[in-house]
Amino acid sequence: MTETTPLVLLPGLLCDHALWAPQADALADVAAVQVADLTRDDSIGAMARRVLAEAPPGPLALAGLSMGGYVALEIALSAPERVARLALLDTNARADLPEQSERRRGLMEWARDGRFAEVTPALLPVLVHPDRLDDGDLVATVTGMAERVGPEAFVRQQTAILHRADRRGDLGAIACPTLVLCGADDALTPPKVHEEMRDALPAALPMAVVPDCGHLSTLEQPAAVAGHLRAWLNA
Repeated sequence: MTETTPLVLLPGLLCDHALWAPQADALADVAAVQVADLTRDDSIGAMARRVLAEAPPGPLALAGLSMGGYVALEIALSAPERVARLALLDTNARADLPEQSERRRGLMEWARDGRFAEVTPALLPVLVHPDRLDDGDLVATVTGMAERVGPEAFVRQQTAILHRADRRGDLGAIACPTLVLCGADDALTPPKVHEEMRDALPAALPMAVVPDCGHLSTLEQPAAVAGHLRAWLNA
């Protein structure tokens, strides 16, 4: 891979460019990095189409975390000619369980009822490793992203996630080299769901499990994640 290789990074729910800032900086010597905006649409399909419309032409290296992973899968399946390599971080090919959907709807009601400021504190315990709940800089970064995304976009994103398709049966159609990575202590999408994806992907690279890390791996263990992504770009 060369420094002109387009690398498109897809943020998760309530996240923006700051989610990927450490990796964008660390990989600038080997890729032309673009962080997509996933705040404007209320379906995974619409998000995927917008990413493709705004991305550089030609094959891309595509990496998504959490909700960004859902969009990355959609792009890889709907436009395989645009994806040269794929990275799925702290994400899931499954649809929501009923209790997960119920929790999402409850948080959406908070946002609609003027309680959006309560959403991030409620989510933090499942977003980061327990040892980092007192990390002021990390919490400020996560809170700042949520504030920039805002309640209206949060509702759009949750609507998209609620209605996403179960992609487990489609993973066999993804032929490009694919990295599956997760935090060892990811409470939202644990290693077992990543093993499921790795086993179903025909061109999966060795799975990366980052120690002492929760769901937001790019922020919790930025150097380790950047190292895995560099190896993926050069694989």
